[in-house]
Amino acid sequence: MNLNSTTGLPPALTIALFLVAGCSSISRTVDPAKYNSMTCTELNSALGDVARDISRTAVTRGKVANTSVPRWLLGGSRVKTAVAGHETARIERLKQQEAAIAGARARRCTSPAQ
Repeated sequence: MNLNSTTGLPPALTIALFLVAGCSSISRTVDPAKYNSMTCTELNSALGDVARDISRTAVTRGKVANTSVPRWLLGGSRVKTAVAGHETARIERLKQQEAAIAGARARRCTSPAQ
């Protein structure tokens, strides 16, 4: 019996790789002071970037949550839950960053022409 597969990585291994790759951004914090020196155009661009990252992360979280893990794969559902939780935490950090940018933009950019 040959147990080697040539079809690709199993879903749980793929999820685990996402988890390991995403751990590099866990310790990041929001620093509202850095947004005070940005121009209105830079703030608008940063706000768009954060909104895009939130959407991308939400799509990834949805794909992970909808992944079907085989019963025989020990620990697969725990990995799936951990990755979904990590993505949820990342979305929360991005929302905090978005709020900081929006606050700086509201203080600095009072008219739409700026």
